[in-house]
Amino acid sequence: MKFPKFLQEKGTIAFVAPSFGCAIEPYKSGFENAQKKWREQGYSLEFGPNCQASDGVGISSSPESCGRELTEYYCNKTSDCIISCGGGELMCEILDYVNFDEIKNAAPKWYMGYSDNTNMTLLLATLCDTAAIYGPCAAAFGMEPRHVSLEDAMGLLRGQKLTMQGYDKWERESLKDEEHPYEPYNLTETSVIKYILPDGRTNIESLAIENNLHGTDVIEFSGRLLGGCMDCLVNLTGTKYDKVVEFTERYREDGIVWFLEACDMNLMSIRRAMWQMEHAGWFRHCKGFLIGRPRCGMGVEEFGIDRYQAVYEMLRQYRVPVMMDLDIGHLPPMMPLICGSMARIVSDGTTYRVEMELR
Repeated sequence: MKFPKFLQEKGTIAFVAPSFGCAIEPYKSGFENAQKKWREQGYSLEFGPNCQASDGVGISSSPESCGRELTEYYCNKTSDCIISCGGGELMCEILDYVNFDEIKNAAPKWYMGYSDNTNMTLLLATLCDTAAIYGPCAAAFGMEPRHVSLEDAMGLLRGQKLTMQGYDKWERESLKDEEHPYEPYNLTETSVIKYILPDGRTNIESLAIENNLHGTDVIEFSGRLLGGCMDCLVNLTGTKYDKVVEFTERYREDGIVWFLEACDMNLMSIRRAMWQMEHAGWFRHCKGFLIGRPRCGMGVEEFGIDRYQAVYEMLRQYRVPVMMDLDIGHLPPMMPLICGSMARIVSDGTTYRVEMELR
């Protein structure tokens, strides 16, 4: 696994828009304010031609243009890292125009983004053996004041923080809109970790397999981090870009810790996604699962099941720790994770941390 050099003082951050750009509010103003903050910190900035484009369908521009931009800015020698402008809908369509051979042979560079950017963060790991950061996109850094999760993301890019801890509260409903582009996270909900252990102990009432942790037990497991947004992952499953089984075999001695979250999927879609990934062989050699809060599945039931049952039915056979409702993905704040890194996860059932190593 290749790990890029960390962002240095007065380094250069590049921005690309392989999914949506920052052409409309509140993203346009948020991105502009983020640029101001980065410049005040001494960084130089580079912008791909699609950062404020809006002539594409589900992405900033044409698939050809987005693919060229992504390849060029990843492989150039004038920038030190890349932050994606945003998520979107159809980043998958640019993949035929991304030169992954050229990227694989270039000097590794940190790429950070989430959601639709799974199409890059996962493929950098599985196709190019290069680590990437599943973390916030550029416009989020314009909020006033910045949430600690955004400072964590910058600390990770700089190599100053490789251990991430869960946050106390999360946002169910955002207050950010066109008239309030700098609005910080609306943290109204208390974070509560849910878990299922290999021996069946759980604190999930709808599963209620055996007993809860008793305060003295510790959840601990490790493996190589792999994952992203399930909406994108299942779209890649079985395509020519699907080299996940080869990746998991290559790193079978390390084992895989999957981090997964969902954007637009309802509970039945999530359950189908888990079935599809399981039957594609993706979960071989898994050591544990980190599951984020589903954007469309919090507090709902479908056909008599909740979000825990939607996920766990496919995972119980592996007899590994499963931790759910974590700070990963679309219901912020989100902890940044290095896809491809070795990670040790430690939890007492109430708090948790992810210790990442570059090896």
